[in-house]
Amino acid sequence: MFRGSMVALITPMHEDGAIDEAALEQLVAFHIENNTDAIVAVGTTGESATLSHQENSRVIRRVVELVGGKIPVIAGTGSNSTAEALALTQKAMADGADACLLVTPYYNKPTQEGLYQHYKLIAEKAAIPQILYNVPGRTSCDLLPETVERLAGISNIVGLKEATGDLDRAKYLIESCGDQLDIYSGDDATAMELMLMGGKGDISVTANVVPAEMHVMCKAAIEGDRETASRINDQIMPLHEKLFLEANPIPVKWAMHKMGYGSTGLRLPLTVFAEDYHQTLLDAMAASGVSI
Repeated sequence: MFRGSMVALITPMHEDGAIDEAALEQLVAFHIENNTDAIVAVGTTGESATLSHQENSRVIRRVVELVGGKIPVIAGTGSNSTAEALALTQKAMADGADACLLVTPYYNKPTQEGLYQHYKLIAEKAAIPQILYNVPGRTSCDLLPETVERLAGISNIVGLKEATGDLDRAKYLIESCGDQLDIYSGDDATAMELMLMGGKGDISVTANVVPAEMHVMCKAAIEGDRETASRINDQIMPLHEKLFLEANPIPVKWAMHKMGYGSTGLRLPLTVFAEDYHQTLLDAMAASGVSI
């Protein structure tokens, strides 16, 4: 249902942490102009952890309005509380999102049975396409392939964002579940290889900075054109690496600020990108063809 370069959109904020509505409008226009294939609003990169439920809904609703049906909008609605994740998912559906992205419940460390029941309940009670999101490096919770296989038979669970960077696991998931749900990368550095082996897209941090290049790279990789995909991926590899010099989204917010999209505003406990890393990221942006 969803293909290609799907940007994990930052949530622009003023220096005091208030959401910057004007910058959000600029960002959505930037992605539509540069052929981004879908926008993920209020995911991890969108600082979902520090947005209130009202702000979560406001950003999703505003992105839907700004997109105007031109590309899909996928709402980040995951939580470590099943009831809260369900409420956020139902609200995003009412706000016009095309799908929801649900990170595994963090901190609680549920069993695999608990993960199955969590996702099953939300899918049964919210009739919107849902993409599971596995990023154990941030959540301390690993959605194992056998649990994904169990969930793949639920009709409105349509995809999995697999952010482990483990290509052997991705290959297994594509072969075992690929006819029931789509497998997406959540790791920019390995995304090209995942798509070349049958994955359907990349939910990307790098796409914030170079959306046009990510669109072309993803399209080429999905179509099996390794030569084109590799040429572009090699060019932007410095961004895949250096946008994680500090915890995401600290570096990418700073990069977008340097490109003229909003301030460096973040909410505590995140802090502004350390000056020691500024030149390293500027060099990576320049090497990737980014003009500032």
